[in-house]
Amino acid sequence: MRHFLRAFVALALGGVLGAQTSAVLGILGQELDRNFRILKEKADPPPYFIAYSVVEIERVAMAASRGALITQNSGRSRYLDVSVRVGSPKLDNYHRIQGETPQFASGASLALDDNPAAIRNRVWQETDRVYRQTAQRLVTLKTSTQVKPAAEDSSDDFSTEEPSVHSDSPVRLKPPAADWAARLRGLSAGFDKYPSVLSGVIGLTAQRESKWLVTTEGTRVQQGRGFARLAVTVQGKTPDGMTLETGETFEAEDVSRLPKDEVVAAAIQKVSAELTGLLRAPVVEPYVGPAILSGRAAGVFFHEIFGHRIEGHRQKDETDGQTFTKSVGQQVLPQFLSVVFDPTRRTAEGVDLNGWYLYDDEGVKARPVSLVDGGTLKTFLMSRSPILGFNRSNGHGRRQPGAEVVSRQSNLFVESARTVPEAKLREMLVAEIQRQAKPYGYYFKHVVGGFTNTDRRGVQAFKVIPLVVYRVYPDGRPDELVRGVDIVGTPLASFAKILAASDKREVFNGYCGAESGNVPVAAVAPALLVSEIEIQKKEGSRDRPPLLPSPTQAGGTR
Repeated sequence: MRHFLRAFVALALGGVLGAQTSAVLGILGQELDRNFRILKEKADPPPYFIAYSVVEIERVAMAASRGALITQNSGRSRYLDVSVRVGSPKLDNYHRIQGETPQFASGASLALDDNPAAIRNRVWQETDRVYRQTAQRLVTLKTSTQVKPAAEDSSDDFSTEEPSVHSDSPVRLKPPAADWAARLRGLSAGFDKYPSVLSGVIGLTAQRESKWLVTTEGTRVQQGRGFARLAVTVQGKTPDGMTLETGETFEAEDVSRLPKDEVVAAAIQKVSAELTGLLRAPVVEPYVGPAILSGRAAGVFFHEIFGHRIEGHRQKDETDGQTFTKSVGQQVLPQFLSVVFDPTRRTAEGVDLNGWYLYDDEGVKARPVSLVDGGTLKTFLMSRSPILGFNRSNGHGRRQPGAEVVSRQSNLFVESARTVPEAKLREMLVAEIQRQAKPYGYYFKHVVGGFTNTDRRGVQAFKVIPLVVYRVYPDGRPDELVRGVDIVGTPLASFAKILAASDKREVFNGYCGAESGNVPVAAVAPALLVSEIEIQKKEGSRDRPPLLPSPTQAGGTR
């Protein structure tokens, strides 16, 4: 399975326990009781579990470029997903065969008004549809298990968990103030100072997400979160046709906490100047040797090469590479490194974390999970799908509307028991370059994301996509900005190359795409020195820069 991570920042806004319960929770609960009772009496096979999940998203967005507003929109949507389980927790309709992910959820649209008749009618229709599919699949599964070899992992299909009851105060969207459109126009005019910037955009997003979950086990959860994001993105094209971009983002719980205009203007100046330098920079050649990954780059590195491979459901999937399935209790990282996933953490290093939540999408309470302690693997990220040796969830069952829940990452923390200042880390890089008799090493400052493959039918490889990369010379020459770089490699070989960590951590917020759709995540990591990293040339292009001069250049008109 190919998985990807991209920078799209979302921030959490929690509520208060015991707060006012929305009418949606009550309506869903009433219809759940009715449908479960009738299906238990009349259906064959009867369900043993039903869950209704509703997600409501409200969003306001606007963007400006070259002193003008280019987009402005808003919207509000509700999505319903119905989960029905027939059979028994030992073997039910969600049983996976040869890597197949059963799909019953649809993310059906739901009435925005809290109208009982409209909501119950839609829930009734979806319950009937899903039940018919689940019953048919159980028949197929029972036949299949009789004629196919037994799976190596014969653990149950569904775990037993304590029901959760929780109600946040309803999250209210705090829309941008009326002056934001004018502010974006004014700030975006700053791109005019840089002729090499073909596209310069500053965008503002304000969003809130509300979730309701009811199950026949008694879970009743209402929770919500909000976020605001201000993103500066610049793009240009080199004479040889390569498209380059860079940018910077600011995040806060709501728009009122975003930085002041002078901070954003400085960011526009910084990324525009950085792009100008990138467009003049030389193209890299393939390279294997020492490098430093910034904290953000190291966070993406760990998300891709480690995080996806310790998601619980992959250990049961015989089509997956199962890199760490039999490694519990063994050393998988250098002894000075530990890895914790903690969805209960809302901030780190002064930044709000995107992978924050109180309860996962199966209603299991979030908790910190120590995956690696002193280099030794302890456990996996678990949903309610048990695996051999781990029969309970640890609060990492996640999905986007319309997808089925699987175990997914949240807030990843890379922790080091041995750190050095960043200046010392650079000295160690220079010493490693000299020891290996390399002409130079690399410093990866800024990345946009990456992707990896965990399917055993493909190559067990990853790619991290840098935006800003410097070549570091051991003879004291200034660092040289370079372009056209992709970091590539295989996971097990890469872990053994980590030599040291800095004493300063950085945050990468983004969205991760996998079987259960796009989910918000974060990675917090120190800068890492690696003795060996492999880079390859980025794919090129034959599309040349514009022939005509920009209207903002000398001789043009505005």
